[in-house]
Amino acid sequence: MKRLFALMLLAMFSVGTLSACNTVKGAGKDVQKVGEKVEGAADDTGATDPR
Repeated sequence: MKRLFALMLLAMFSVGTLSACNTVKGAGKDVQKVGEKVEGAADDTGATDPR
């Protein structure tokens, strides 16, 4: 029963992930946007000195 529940949960997560970005290129763009936001937030803190 636990195994079936785990497989169903994994399947639902996979479907949600795959429907959010249909291609590897789309996933790359999503990751790039997240990276840009993190970089912007780090720059806003002023803790680093970008030279």
